[in-house]
Amino acid sequence: MLIRRLAVAIGLLFTLLGMQAPEFAQQYRQRLAGRIDELTRVVADFDADATRHALSPEAAIEQLKANPDPLARDRGDAAQADKARLLRLQAGLAALKDPARGLRLWVFAESFDPEVASRALADFEPAAPVTVEAFVVGGIVGLWGWATTHLCAWPIRRRIARRREAAGRATLA
Repeated sequence: MLIRRLAVAIGLLFTLLGMQAPEFAQQYRQRLAGRIDELTRVVADFDADATRHALSPEAAIEQLKANPDPLARDRGDAAQADKARLLRLQAGLAALKDPARGLRLWVFAESFDPEVASRALADFEPAAPVTVEAFVVGGIVGLWGWATTHLCAWPIRRRIARRREAAGRATLA
């Protein structure tokens, strides 16, 4: 009886933890959108500087990377990395917003950005959203916690049952 209660308690704990995933994904999306806004500004500033000097952005990057000055080369590498990251983050946010994609948490895992996620986690405030998605995820994770507890407790229950059988046989003899 104690193990069943423990399994239910652990299952409920897993349910509460699992229900936080959609909330974290939402806060991640908000943080991702902010990061995209900032990178868009940085890339637009670089592109404007290149245009002022009668260069395409790609030519400006190549000119910086070919420069003998290490600082200029680093700036060229950084500009190229910013452009690539902006495209990757925009694709990830578009996928998260696409209702045809179905499970947003799956898309979240596919387009995960560690830097954005760590900053979102630093400011994360748990919540128990009352949405179908939260109940489905919470229910699945809760069931998993319940089943895991029963699986881990199985050897203990089996040992207790053997002791009871042995004690019952001893009293009959």
